[in-house]
Order: sequence, then structure tokens, then C-alpha cells
Amino acid sequence: MNSYRTLVDTEALARHLDDPRWRIFDCRHDLAQPALGAKQYLEGHVPGALFLHLDTDLSGPKNGSNGRHPLPDPQVFIALLGRAGLTRGHQVIAYDAGNGTMAARLWWMLNWVGHESAAVLDGGFAKWVKEGREVTRALPEYQPAKYDGVPTAANVDAAYVAAHLGAGDTMLLDARAPARFRGEAEPIDPVAGRIPGAHNRFCTENLGTDGLFKRAEDLRREYGALLGDRTPHEVVHYCGSGVAACHNALSMEIAGFPGSRVYAGSWSEWIADPHRPQEKG
Repeated sequence: MNSYRTLVDTEALARHLDDPRWRIFDCRHDLAQPALGAKQYLEGHVPGALFLHLDTDLSGPKNGSNGRHPLPDPQVFIALLGRAGLTRGHQVIAYDAGNGTMAARLWWMLNWVGHESAAVLDGGFAKWVKEGREVTRALPEYQPAKYDGVPTAANVDAAYVAAHLGAGDTMLLDARAPARFRGEAEPIDPVAGRIPGAHNRFCTENLGTDGLFKRAEDLRREYGALLGDRTPHEVVHYCGSGVAACHNALSMEIAGFPGSRVYAGSWSEWIADPHRPQEKG
């Protein structure tokens, strides 16, 4: 079986709708309307898709200092995958409403626990519907399985970021909009600014005007210019809450720069401690 590890197109997914080795997850979510994704899923989804909620399935409990979308305990996430009937042998496809940001969070989390046969549906549900492909309200049922996941080093924490500030061995890449990166506007978090020394790569720059991911060679040229002589492992992605950062991590994989990492707590966790340095401008 061919393994998709970054992106899959709608045609390939349509061919495998009845393939028991493929599992599909609907990750639609609206930050301003947290209940909207589940509502949209019930109104219609790709056949066979299970729904995962960003706040409750792809995040852990918030304690006021660990950000807006803290990672769940890895064993809790692994147990969730088992309840969904997933095994290490499944090809996983994640999709969201369109641009892939929410789906990339699941893609990255699967890689975090060692599941490499995971891909994001390029163009998401919007492209699927635009092409007139099958949509259903039927809710699939899968037999629970024992999922054998092992957490990897794909995630770094605030202590790691703080310890490497100014050390020259880490490149922080901020996936937020330029105005948020510069600290000129902050529509979500209580403090505006960025982690000192960070570079900006707004995650929407990974997409073309058609809403699909740019070609691998174009992404390689763009990220190559950003990285310079740095290795991908030196790159740590962050954003507001560790979601858009995964979009940049995925795009680097598409570009042929594997091994970058994500600071999942991101800006919303960083600013919870007023002693952590901040920067604007």
C-alpha cells in the first residue's frame, strides 16, 4: 500500500473510501464558534469520517498557564486513537473546512506519537464538495483497537525555548499574521508581541491563490531562503496556541525539510509567565 505522509488529493481519497486500511477524520473547527465544526459534521461529512474536536480531542485541559490549546497527555491521545479503532497499519487522512490548518494539527499529533502514515486532504472539505463528491450524514462505527503509539521528540516546551533564546542553535518560526507577529494587533490573546528573535512565516503563505498547498519545489525555495544554512531540526514552530504552527511544520515536510519541531504551548502559554521576555516591532 502506498503511504501518504504529507498531502493527499481528493481523487485519491475518493478511490479509497471503501478501503478498510484507510481512516478519515473530520477536524473542522472555528475558533470564534467552537461548536460549529461538530454541527457541520452532523450536517454532512466525507463517508467514513469520524469527528475530532480541537478543544476536547486534540487538546488537553487548560490550567491558566499552559496556553489555549495545550497538548493532551500522550497516553490520553493514544487511548483516543484506540477507541476510534485506529491501528499503526492504517493510512490516516485528516481534513478541515479548507486550508488545512486544523487538519495539520491532527497530522502533527499523529506524527508526535509515531504514526507516519498520515496526510492532510489538500483543499479540504471545500474542495471535496465543490467537486460534487459524496457526502453523508451517516455516523460510522469502528471496533475499538489497541493503538501502540510512542511519543517522539517532535514537541518542545517553554523551558526548551527559554533555554535556547539567543543561543544561535534554534530558529523560532512564528506562523501568525504579520500584524500579530509585530505586536501591532492581537485579536485573541491578552498580550501582543512575539518571542524574542523569532522570524515570521504566516501559515497562509503555504497556500496558492487556489487555496491548495503550493508545489513542493516552491515551498522548498521559500523555506530554503528562510533557513539559510540551518538544518530543519533547528527550527521550532509556534503560533498563538500551537495549531497554525503545525501548518508550517507540514509545509516544511512537503518541501523536503523533515524534522522541524513545534512549541505546542506557543504564544498563549509563553505570555502566561510575565517573566518570559517579549518583543515587538
